[in-house]
Amino acid sequence: MATACAGTSTKRKRGAVGGDGGDDENDKEKEEEAERERQEAIREAEERRKEKHRKMEEEREKMRQEIRDKYNIKKKEEIVEQAPQEEPNPLMRKKKTPEELAAEAEQEDLDDFTNGEPSTGNRKLKNSIETQVNEIKTQIEGKCSLQ
Repeated sequence: MATACAGTSTKRKRGAVGGDGGDDENDKEKEEEAERERQEAIREAEERRKEKHRKMEEEREKMRQEIRDKYNIKKKEEIVEQAPQEEPNPLMRKKKTPEELAAEAEQEDLDDFTNGEPSTGNRKLKNSIETQVNEIKTQIEGKCSLQ
């Protein structure tokens, strides 16, 4: 029994190692051909599936339309009408809050800082801070006079 096992393993080794090379090329060609056929079959199956679903959707739409006709229902797309967009009226625009105004001013100042000299940037920063402090003072004074 031991010789039979040894004999089969040597045959496998000889076939794997001692091949002439022609079989490997034929195997590769066969594998490539099989892969091409497999890809083609997949593509054809996908086309059949898409066609089947397209036909089913056509049938469904036909049934939907029959129901709409029977009950005098309009399609949703027909119901939705585009409301004419009105021109923005500058008199009716939303007023900005002090916080929004301060944020815009700060953004403008940041732009000036990046474009100017450091000394001008410092002056602008000081002016900006003073302006903001003055705005806060007037807000506080306004609140105090209302009370």
